[in-house]
Amino acid sequence: MSESLVGLVVDEVEFEVERGKVGEFARATFARDPVHTDVRAAREAGFGSMLATPTHVVVAGHQRDQRALVERLGVALERIVVGSVKWRYARPLQVGDALRGVRRVVGEERREGKRGGSMRLITLETEYVDVLGATVVTQRETLIEKGVPS
Repeated sequence: MSESLVGLVVDEVEFEVERGKVGEFARATFARDPVHTDVRAAREAGFGSMLATPTHVVVAGHQRDQRALVERLGVALERIVVGSVKWRYARPLQVGDALRGVRRVVGEERREGKRGGSMRLITLETEYVDVLGATVVTQRETLIEKGVPS
């Protein structure tokens, strides 16, 4: 590996937590708690609006330039798999939240595979902040580039 990517800002994204998208995610993930589908239930539970499901910030992917990601990281898209994705919430996302996310490279390493061949692991972290600048959720994902030439 030549120069480390750690610290590189890969991209930035902004989006609003929309009621329709919250409903779509609730259906797609079989969310049973009515705080995700009923404003009244969410208010009775102490929230100002319906809550997004835990994986909701993946909607940011629709706003991102994935081609630019591949270029900035210097990876071959056909050799990439997602190794893991984790979310850490400071508070629940609610309909109406406006979020801004900055995605950075926080880790990069090369490993030898068990069946031969080399892998490159790139760990990305996106910090999503609200309009007041408070961190709402942090998403951490590891991309694995398989078959990396030595």
